[in-house]
Amino acid sequence: MANYAKNIMFQGTSSHVGKSVLSASLLRALKDRGFSVAPFKAQNMALNSAVAVEGGEIGRAQAFQAEAAGLKPSIHMNPVLLKPTGDSMSQVIIHGKAIGMMTAVEYHAFKKEALSHVLESYERLARAYDVIVIEGAGSPAEVNLRENDIANMGIAGAVESPVVLIGDIDRGGVFAALVGTLDLLATEERERIKGLIINKFRGDVSLLLPGLEFLEARTGKDVLGVVPSFSGLLIPDEDSVSLDDAERRGAGAGLKVAVVKLPRISNFTDFDPFRGDPGIEIAFISSPDEMSGAALVIIPGTKSTIADLMWMKSRGFGPAIRAHVERGGMVAGICGGFQMLGTAVKDPQGIESSPGEAEGFGLVDAVTVLGREKKTFEVSAVARLMGKDYEVRGYEIHMGETIVKGTPFSRILDRNGKTCYSPDGAASPDGMVWGTYVHGIFDNDVFRQAVVSALTGGKGWEVAKFETGREGALGSLASIFEESVDMEKVLRIIGV
Repeated sequence: MANYAKNIMFQGTSSHVGKSVLSASLLRALKDRGFSVAPFKAQNMALNSAVAVEGGEIGRAQAFQAEAAGLKPSIHMNPVLLKPTGDSMSQVIIHGKAIGMMTAVEYHAFKKEALSHVLESYERLARAYDVIVIEGAGSPAEVNLRENDIANMGIAGAVESPVVLIGDIDRGGVFAALVGTLDLLATEERERIKGLIINKFRGDVSLLLPGLEFLEARTGKDVLGVVPSFSGLLIPDEDSVSLDDAERRGAGAGLKVAVVKLPRISNFTDFDPFRGDPGIEIAFISSPDEMSGAALVIIPGTKSTIADLMWMKSRGFGPAIRAHVERGGMVAGICGGFQMLGTAVKDPQGIESSPGEAEGFGLVDAVTVLGREKKTFEVSAVARLMGKDYEVRGYEIHMGETIVKGTPFSRILDRNGKTCYSPDGAASPDGMVWGTYVHGIFDNDVFRQAVVSALTGGKGWEVAKFETGREGALGSLASIFEESVDMEKVLRIIGV
């Protein structure tokens, strides 16, 4: 056991309190101090996902945390991924591969089996790194989910991890949330919590001191720090709840990019690179009226292509998008959005819901048939935009085969390190409508520059370097954490 990792776990009083970002912050801070570190989240429920180095699928948040740790993402950093398709149904992904659909009741019964996969992954990481930073899911105080828990205290106990409990003061009621969460835990679970962090604070910390003193006296737990609210850093949001609070970024900038906020939107982090360009306004829109002034309209990925296609049609997006194209605007579709651009989407096996099909927008000559096999690849490709070729890197995650009669948008030359030659996507003859299965295509600065230049008639600015902006954001996260949290206490909790 000499080489077995130390650990620490961040749990929250609820979802969306900032566990993912604080985990990334600590990972980078520990890396900067010379530790070899890795992220771990036993169970994640998210539609934003990434392709791991082994070729499987994990949560996008864990891929970002791996980046913070200076690592390539691995399937063992998120051994269980749930991708919801409805109110009580999710696709279950184990070690990067989809094993089927389960209702909430079915998955609850499956948790005992899932735990073995979780512990297998944790063991692999724990023998390879100095410290494992574990992220919980939701709240440990969900008493109805305590049995067979593998997301919070269940996994903390299984791997003997100390826990830090995080509360979000921006939501209001943070003292009640922290005290109430502790009160609902079993005695041994409360003892596992070694400190508290208050996150997303705005204002003068001195005004909070009476509350901090109350917390420590009431709970017997140290308040390790108060992390300020911040904005403007190029870090990914984990799920679409965040879009409700920030539907327009860079409002008033010279170039507007409109992304349709589909009800089942997935991988909307594809558009983060636009957030780093001060000359671009990116707007997540829910109605055709909000397309006004946009140079580029993007239909993003979705977990349910046909359902979201019908939603768009019911809101009048079809005529609005065609009018946008006729005015000389550009339309792009990524993954499910690409499927919608074609003439038809067919689901004969009922992969997404009941068997059926829907007529697409008909902007490219392509027909998609959904299938049971999910394709997950890291890819290198050559994309063709406005008559010029651009080398791009990204990843594929999709369950459909698209037959294109017209011009492909790109040529995939490498999948998971293996040479191939596969046409991808489709484009209109003038290049102003295009779709692709390649997620992350806008991360490629040269390609994004080509899009901006096409939309501005070659008179655009030089786009910001996405990787530089992301690396700068990670450095800022580490600094914020070091400045606002008692790092020496955190190191003692970890045991290093």
